[in-house]
Amino acid sequence: MGFALLALLGASFWGIGDFFGGLASRRAHVLTVLVLSQAAGLIGAATWVLVSGEGRPSVGDLWPAAVAGATAAVGLCALYRGMAIGAMGIVAPISAASPLVPLAVDAGRGIVPGALQWLGIAVVLTGIVLLAREPGGTGSSGLAAGVALALVAALGFGLFVVGLDAASEDSVPWTILVVRMTATTLALVAALVVSAPLRPPARLLPMILAVGAFDTLANVFVAFATTWGPAGIVAVLSALYPVTTVLLARVVLGERLDRERRIGGALAIGGAAAVAIG
Repeated sequence: MGFALLALLGASFWGIGDFFGGLASRRAHVLTVLVLSQAAGLIGAATWVLVSGEGRPSVGDLWPAAVAGATAAVGLCALYRGMAIGAMGIVAPISAASPLVPLAVDAGRGIVPGALQWLGIAVVLTGIVLLAREPGGTGSSGLAAGVALALVAALGFGLFVVGLDAASEDSVPWTILVVRMTATTLALVAALVVSAPLRPPARLLPMILAVGAFDTLANVFVAFATTWGPAGIVAVLSALYPVTTVLLARVVLGERLDRERRIGGALAIGGAAAVAIG
């Protein structure tokens, strides 16, 4: 069961990275956080490629990784901004709905979802409704803050998985490197366009660099887990990353959700796991 431990470590590290990313984005521009954290991850990915000694795949084999990197950047930007303006305990579980995207892609290819996946879809949607509703309808749109961005994050992460799956058959290290290069470049261009500062307050720099380090380590753990164990089980275990984010938000920030939203978060994460394992 070593692969299961690796998958859980990957989920934990993803959750920690997301928490720090959302926290840093409350104190600095989200694109500043994204550029620097992705650049830190890029250094780690380049080191992995050098250590692995694997030859570079063809450009045609790596273009899906570039698409994955672009969608990952959009997803992370939406996630960090969503957690900056809303409760992490709401935004993180909704982002876990990402497995619905590759499921939809498979359905478009004629691969019909199984009974467990249909059940998972229903559970996920129920959880999102419970999480998203603003009690009493006090919000301008009736939705809790950050919900729309959480849905964008789920879409971005789902497309990231589709691209990653298409590219990683030839070389996992090179795939992660291209993902990081694309995400870093896209974030940098966006930061320059909107004139976001590339130098954050000194006190935030360790936190931002930690985001990239945790994210890269999570990728490594999950990549090795998929080579040693069933991909379906690894996908389920790694999809539990919001649990860590929610727990950290509760312990560190003192976030408290009402009973309805706690149930919604559990349903969203559990339904996503059912979709993945199905």
